[in-house]
Amino acid sequence: MPNTLLDNANNDTAFFLEDVSVSYRLPDEKIATFKEFAIRVLQKKIQYNSFLALDNISFSVGKGEIFGILGKNGAGKSTLLKVLSRVLSPTQGRVWIRGSVNPLLQLGAGFHPELTGIENIYLNGTLLGHNKKEIEEKMSEIIDFAEIGNFINSPLRTYSSGMMARLGFSVATAWTPDILILDEILSVGDAAFVKKCSSKMEKIRESGSTVLLVSHSIDLVASMCQRALLLDRGKMLEIGPAKEVSKKYHQMLF
Repeated sequence: MPNTLLDNANNDTAFFLEDVSVSYRLPDEKIATFKEFAIRVLQKKIQYNSFLALDNISFSVGKGEIFGILGKNGAGKSTLLKVLSRVLSPTQGRVWIRGSVNPLLQLGAGFHPELTGIENIYLNGTLLGHNKKEIEEKMSEIIDFAEIGNFINSPLRTYSSGMMARLGFSVATAWTPDILILDEILSVGDAAFVKKCSSKMEKIRESGSTVLLVSHSIDLVASMCQRALLLDRGKMLEIGPAKEVSKKYHQMLF
């Protein structure tokens, strides 16, 4: 039997993907209304094309590693994160994950715009699997880290993107997860916020947790990550030391 990533997994492995592909079925023509779509489905008159969002992806990441993912829009980054967050099942291949995953996949994910900051902390903390007592024990820490002042008592719809990022990151990192997934969350923060988050991520890494960082910022990935993956149109283009992969991505862009 040939060796697989599972055969090579050990106590230092946080997760791996083996021969993972994700295929979407897309209609080959534009349909204006849902009514028209429903009628054509019943009549079996819709033709579909297959689109490979991820194509035969295999790699592993170790515990205590800050791992970066780079790629242009449409490269498959968000699909990959959804697979790792257990939001999406792969069409083929297998995914092995050790421990809990705290995903922060997009700005405002897990929040409700009409609830206050405090109410959203309860909501998001519950979605992460924590009870009321556990959330209350972390409440002061979350509010202090977010640094959004009296807005903590205001509806989320009144927040700027930077304030939402602060609150989302604060909740996601209040408890130390086995794997923390961050999707472009640092792109909307100011320099002081990014520095503060970087320090928190380093503490998480030192505790033995794994951080998966997706960003369009080449400098951020090169400076914060040990290794990185470069995706292009669903395929693995390169994987290796973060500085080398970041250089390759820079060459792609310019």
